[in-house]
Amino acid sequence: MDPKLHPAMTITNICNFIPMVLEKELPHFTTWLELFQIHCRAYEVIQHLSPKPAEPASSSSSETTDADPKTALWSRLDALVLQWIYGTISTDLLHIICVPGQSAFEAWTALQKEFNDNSHTRAIFLGQEFANLNFANFSSMSAYLRHAKQLADQLQGLGSPIDNRMLVLQVLTGLTEQFDGISTVLQNRDPLPDFSEVRSRLTNEEAKKKRQSAAAVQLSATALAAVAASQPSTDAAASNRNRSRGRGRGRPRNNNNNRNR
Repeated sequence: MDPKLHPAMTITNICNFIPMVLEKELPHFTTWLELFQIHCRAYEVIQHLSPKPAEPASSSSSETTDADPKTALWSRLDALVLQWIYGTISTDLLHIICVPGQSAFEAWTALQKEFNDNSHTRAIFLGQEFANLNFANFSSMSAYLRHAKQLADQLQGLGSPIDNRMLVLQVLTGLTEQFDGISTVLQNRDPLPDFSEVRSRLTNEEAKKKRQSAAAVQLSATALAAVAASQPSTDAAASNRNRSRGRGRGRPRNNNNNRNR
């Protein structure tokens, strides 16, 4: 195949296809892994994430050199996949895995080893974090649900899968009292709804509560404005009454003595 026609050669910016940077401390290795594999399959270079096939024996040594078109194409594509890996990981990870003369498969293996070392210990810590999920610790429902899904994906990658039932029940258990109503409705479904439906229902419920809260604030502000607007007329009426009383007290009394004079 002509290298110019290979689909992988058309990619100019890998970040357009894998819109995240893999970092050691962030919980998205499983997502990055899946996106990268999908991209490699789509552009016909998935074989570069596996050991290079042994070259068939040949009577001519020139057929196994870089001058051979097939070998040259393989080397070029392998370098391209290696660039994709380097271009979608953090600088810290790059320093950890990068070695001179590295192939794409070697870099891929080094990354997996970096994230999967001490997998049992990591699974324990992630399992504890998953069991202690609490919506009160998050700024929004979207952030809460995203983190729950990321933890489930990480545990899946470490060989401790979280099925839909466990994920949904843990998400509902971690909700605060203001979501008791929708939580009860979803928990009583048989079978339990899948996570995507739960996510949709909970985000809609949060949006509804925000609208209700905003309406209550607006109503309160309107009532306060009405009270403030009526206050000057009330004060003026009171002032007028006080002035009338003052004028009455200043007049001389018309008593019997005055009439007899």
